Amino acid sequence: MRFVAIDFETANSRLTSICQAGLVGFEDGQEIFSKTVLIDPRDYFDPRHVSIHGITERDVAGQPIFAEAFASIEELITDEITVSHTAFDRTALIQSCTHHGTRNVSCRWLDSARVARRAWPQFAKSGYGLANLAKEFGIVFRHHDAVEDARASGRILLAAIEQTSIGLDEWFARVERSTSGAASYSERIKLEGGDEGPLAGEVCVFTGELGISRSEAAALANKAGSAVDPGVTKRTTLVVVGDQDLERLAGKTKSGKHLKAEELAAKGFPIRIIQERDFMALVAG
Repeated sequence: MRFVAIDFETANSRLTSICQAGLVGFEDGQEIFSKTVLIDPRDYFDPRHVSIHGITERDVAGQPIFAEAFASIEELITDEITVSHTAFDRTALIQSCTHHGTRNVSCRWLDSARVARRAWPQFAKSGYGLANLAKEFGIVFRHHDAVEDARASGRILLAAIEQTSIGLDEWFARVERSTSGAASYSERIKLEGGDEGPLAGEVCVFTGELGISRSEAAALANKAGSAVDPGVTKRTTLVVVGDQDLERLAGKTKSGKHLKAEELAAKGFPIRIIQERDFMALVAG
């Protein structure tokens, strides 16, 4: 039983702004290697992101850009089972390969969050964030350090395998099974989420000028399993910002929803802020 857990930290809300990669290999339940790679994203560093992971523009000065660092990542996960906690890290790598003109990596992706939701009924609907699961299972780690997060993801997967006696290969089929019923849908922007899809368990809010209508964006999010709310609240987990806003403002001026999301995130609420093109990649699966 062999797999590689992977995690990325980004300089800002763009998933292509990877500034740190962490990879940890496991074989027969034991860690066999770990690797941290600092990357110069050639992009601005949002102060909120810096406050989360502590990586600054100075830290990556002189480090390789993604296209240069890609080979060291590719050699560790090519043809391997590659584990990420939720779909964001997988999408960040795929988006970055496209953005920087590198080839995509050939590997089998397994989402440890989806595994956790099926392994433990108490986490089927909520509480399956990396920090909460690590606390539940006594996994000590430094959150938002890429290699530490990757290691925690791998250990959560190992805990699920041990406690359920379901093997690694079987989990690929298990994660496709529903945890309960289907999502509901209406024409209103407030929608209930479903149990399946890359955004299952998320509560999504849209802000800024999108390339598609809000109703179209809401329908895409809902089809991918996410609930949709009209405004940012303490239950919000995902805020999608229009690409044009991020490109034009470079993070210097933000909407009320954007600012409220950052305020709640600073208080410890698990809110992720991403741009529209990354959202489109996520809902595409």
